[in-house]
Amino acid sequence: MSYERLFDESYERVAVGVRDGQPFFESFYHRFLAASPLVCHKFRHTDMVKQRTMLKKSFYSLLTFYASGSVDNVLERIAANHSRRGLDVPPFLYDLWLESLMDTVKRYDPLFDDDVELAWRLVLSPGITYMKFKYDHC
Repeated sequence: MSYERLFDESYERVAVGVRDGQPFFESFYHRFLAASPLVCHKFRHTDMVKQRTMLKKSFYSLLTFYASGSVDNVLERIAANHSRRGLDVPPFLYDLWLESLMDTVKRYDPLFDDDVELAWRLVLSPGITYMKFKYDHC
């Protein structure tokens, strides 16, 4: 079984999906903001339209990191910006981010199952680990 293929196919299904009038990334942010008061606090002055655009770019950087094993400039900048010296996004929030994303994928992908979930987690884990590590190393 190719987890990369499972991820790619699932991503294609969710990226075009709309549920309750919300596209995938918009729905994700609703879940993520509801996950913790700290998340709401961190985003209190954020233009969410711009943020969703930035999320798409950073999401592609996470995928590139998985595929290539190298960090691109976008992911490097995001890691520095989210570090303790930047926006101070503590590592545990990445776990909430991932769980919010998994909840959203589950809702948007009609073929969601344990293998699809594992595929998403395997593809995103290297980049998330990088972001967590850089929190104290930027």
